[in-house]
Amino acid sequence: MRTHRITHAAVLAALLAGTVLVPPAVAASADAPATAGATATARTTVPFTAATARRTADGGHTLSWSSPAGSVTVTAVTSPDATTGVPVGTAPGTGSLTVPAGTLPEAGRWYFRLTPDSGSPLVVADRSLAIASARNFRDIGGYRTADGRWVRSGLVYRSGKLNSLTDEEQQRLVSQRVTLDVDLRNAIERHDAPDRLPAGVKYQVADVASLSHGIRFHDSALMTLAEAIAAGLFSGSSDLGQSIGYPFMVNFVGADYAFHDLLTAVATNDSGATVFHCSAGKDRTGWGTAVLLTLLGVPRETVEADFLASNEYTGNPKAVELSWLRSAFAEVDKLYGDFDTYVRKGLRVDDATVAALRATLLTG
Repeated sequence: MRTHRITHAAVLAALLAGTVLVPPAVAASADAPATAGATATARTTVPFTAATARRTADGGHTLSWSSPAGSVTVTAVTSPDATTGVPVGTAPGTGSLTVPAGTLPEAGRWYFRLTPDSGSPLVVADRSLAIASARNFRDIGGYRTADGRWVRSGLVYRSGKLNSLTDEEQQRLVSQRVTLDVDLRNAIERHDAPDRLPAGVKYQVADVASLSHGIRFHDSALMTLAEAIAAGLFSGSSDLGQSIGYPFMVNFVGADYAFHDLLTAVATNDSGATVFHCSAGKDRTGWGTAVLLTLLGVPRETVEADFLASNEYTGNPKAVELSWLRSAFAEVDKLYGDFDTYVRKGLRVDDATVAALRATLLTG
């Protein structure tokens, strides 16, 4: 693909308007076909078609699931890999269960192992780690793929900036075996609010706005800018800067390197869990999460729901808008024709890395 260079003035006009160089403000359709090579054949090793766990305000948990199994036995565990723990109860194959507050002792995080009377178990957990200084810190696991597999919990987290972690919050990261922190922020953000991490957590920069690879674009930056403004106005976007920034995260060559490094870091971290973040954990992190989940075969409607969840976790109902995410996917289609080609040619992620991500992050 031919890349384009434009004048410095045009670069500033294009990039400074959106999220590529400016820190983001804190602020139902049928399942899509499996992407990036995931097969469409339904798997039976994990017979759950839906499963969720939510922590209630008083510290209890509510669980629900759907499965063709006759019954499901629930065990509370403190690690997603644990096979034994605290028995919680048994319910029908499609059912629900409430774990009242006080039933379980205090723990860094409770996972729930759903064991059907036939087939393989599934582990679910409330996605939030309840970190007050990083409210958008949450697990990207627990989503079902189009081919019937599940994204494992407890391996990859998304977040906003981590500069204010208390000692207790740092210990929570340790308890969840977080060993790698990938920072998507630019140099100014990193300088002004450096991450505060527990000892032993490796820190890696994957700057989405970095100019270290030059000021280059895959397509005319001025045309992308004009199209983004028009699309933002048409969709009624509340923030044209964000409407502009999302397609530039696909068009800007420097962003390719950052998201390549992010995916590679997740694929090669074999010592524990990974967290990646920007400032608010919703824009650069939102696109990075959408890329990773789509690569794993998670349907588009689920990817969109995870993206919109930032409105809940940040406490700001206007933190993100669906049109922003869709504009990035539209830019992928315009530049590459499909998502698979974007991963291979845009992000330069090879088949071995994709295979490693799926082998590590998917059940079944």
